[in-house]
Amino acid sequence: MAVQPIILTPDLDRVQAFYTQVLGAVEVFRHPADGPVFYKTLQIGDGQLGLVAKESDVSVPARIVLSIGVEDVDAVLPLVEAAGGRVQGPANDMPWGQRVAHVLDPDGNPVNLTQDL
Repeated sequence: MAVQPIILTPDLDRVQAFYTQVLGAVEVFRHPADGPVFYKTLQIGDGQLGLVAKESDVSVPARIVLSIGVEDVDAVLPLVEAAGGRVQGPANDMPWGQRVAHVLDPDGNPVNLTQDL
């Protein structure tokens, strides 16, 4: 059994570019294979993220936070804004043994970048 988060986005290419540039996401599936794309699966490390092309109100606050483990949070942070996202503040060491930075993807979806200490 696996859980796969899926992001609804009015700009599939922009959101895909963010996850590709910041986290090295690789497209592993698209539907349909030819013509305008409705759905894509991105591989990020051992996990997968789905993207659905759908008119969405990106001003509505998200109710789910993606938490994505990276090798070095501080090295990834400069990539966020260059890829159209926003950094919410500096990375912090948490008492449970992770370094965490809070960012937003281009649609405003919250993403926690985490690094095991």
